[in-house]
Amino acid sequence: MPDRLTLICSFLSTVWPEHPYQLSAISGDASFRRYFRVHYQGKNYVLMDSPPMLEDGQRFVAVQQAFLASGLRVPLILQQDLAAGLLLLEDLGDQLLLDLLSSETADHWYPQALAELVKIRTITSTSQGPLPLFDRAFLLREMQLFIDWFVKVHLSLELSNDELAMLATLFDVLADAALEQPQAGMHRDYHARNLMVLANQQLAVIDFQDIVIGPVSYDAVSLLKDCYKRWPDEFVVQQRDEFFRQLQQSAVLDASWTRERFAKSFDLMGLQRHIKVCGIFSRLYHRDGKAGYLADLPRVLDYVIDAAVQYPECQAFCQLLQQKIQPRLLEVIACGQ
Repeated sequence: MPDRLTLICSFLSTVWPEHPYQLSAISGDASFRRYFRVHYQGKNYVLMDSPPMLEDGQRFVAVQQAFLASGLRVPLILQQDLAAGLLLLEDLGDQLLLDLLSSETADHWYPQALAELVKIRTITSTSQGPLPLFDRAFLLREMQLFIDWFVKVHLSLELSNDELAMLATLFDVLADAALEQPQAGMHRDYHARNLMVLANQQLAVIDFQDIVIGPVSYDAVSLLKDCYKRWPDEFVVQQRDEFFRQLQQSAVLDASWTRERFAKSFDLMGLQRHIKVCGIFSRLYHRDGKAGYLADLPRVLDYVIDAAVQYPECQAFCQLLQQKIQPRLLEVIACGQ
């Protein structure tokens, strides 16, 4: 948008009034934010364009400060104009963890990534006050996106009253399972695209502004059942069990949390997340014109089916998925969406 570009240039001219800089687009993300790389006198910086009518720049700054205080590596904020929605950030480079992952490297990186959750769990407030709660209303609102955007809009399917009632019951079951877990600081989108590997091999966390207080397994599920890369079940179970042992040792989980109980809660948490993601990815395409996430929808739906098939309370949902929803998704893909 020309008006935003004018604001960006004006902002950078106040930062560096006497010397020229070079500006190039990097990317956007699933929000309304955009990112630019700024080259100035041999160094690179990142300009985050966060329109204040659409994004909360003050919350980003407050959360960034809380992450720093907890010992997490995040981009430093060098200059800011929150009224304009502009932040000049440290450039952490281009090395996403996702691009370094393979069957040979996963055992090295995933324990490190899970260890960072110890610090994230300690964050329960910022300078703006207590973090929002990932409560029942929040959980149900997220899962409703599956119906509103994935089923109705992307698949052009109408569900019967019985099917809608079944989904409402299932969503309540998943919300109950999430709320039974201990609650702690939760990144909410913790995966290999939101972790960067620095030159010293340290992990840095990005896209952290949506942190809430929520179920203690959520970020681990997001990481291990990544919407952009799937690992063999045996590897996920191995990492999940090690995460469970760490939660036990740190007394986050009490003695009532057996391995079997945690495994089921972990799976149901993933089911809630991936149900939501089906809706989010569909909305990003149909509402926001972002088609890049469509290729990941089949993987996400596979996660949904693979979790649902394991538990008796999910069998009616599993039947709907296998008989109606998945075949329709394949038809939509065949038509070029």
